[in-house]
Amino acid sequence: MSESMVGQIAVVAGGGSGIGAASARAIAAKGAHVVICDLRIDNAEKIVAEIKAAGGAASARLLDATKEAQVHEVINSIHADHGAIHAFVNAVGITGPTGIAAHLLKTEDFVNVFNVNLFSAIYMNAAVLPHMIKAEYGRIMHVASISGKDGNPNMAPYSTSKAAMIGFVKATAKEVATKGVTINSIAPAVVRSPINENTPEEVMKYMISRIPMGRIGEASEAGEMIAFVVSPACSFTTGFVFDLSGGRATY
Repeated sequence: MSESMVGQIAVVAGGGSGIGAASARAIAAKGAHVVICDLRIDNAEKIVAEIKAAGGAASARLLDATKEAQVHEVINSIHADHGAIHAFVNAVGITGPTGIAAHLLKTEDFVNVFNVNLFSAIYMNAAVLPHMIKAEYGRIMHVASISGKDGNPNMAPYSTSKAAMIGFVKATAKEVATKGVTINSIAPAVVRSPINENTPEEVMKYMISRIPMGRIGEASEAGEMIAFVVSPACSFTTGFVFDLSGGRATY
């Protein structure tokens, strides 16, 4: 099957920066019209402008993925406007508190991170899946993290939320495996992205020290992998966690 996505509609939540933006660019380069959803509409519109300048097709939507009703409203509106949603990328996420041991955190520290990193994924899955099941075709990709496999010390809320996301992907993928819909995730090691701008230096050094390649990943590397996974070519893989860790986790 072809990697071309000409004629397809792809939605990228959290597409205004970092891995989401890189994914939007890579998917647009395959020929899809990309709808970039972000909490910051100015960021989304900036990426839309970049894609159009490169000859691609894109549009922007405001989305607070932690608001369940809004998620359904926006997804249904996109589907109504374009007649289909062939691919969906969830790149919404925050690191939450870093550099602090779990037993020193408050319960709300975990709750806040779970609201953004896990429950938003649940909302978006529930909103987009009925359209894909009806069409008997769809590709969903959730951006997890290597910390969801390995666990990063002093990043318990983030690591725990991403581990939960991986479990969610594995379970839901099996539920729709015969419906023409795939659901996968990607587990990047530390990537050059705005999400890491406030991560303490010692935490960054620890994460890079675990990478056999000895370097930080680039958002563009994640974007290219994600674009392949949500293309028609990736048709016999579902419930999988794609490695993007420079060799840190090869399982």
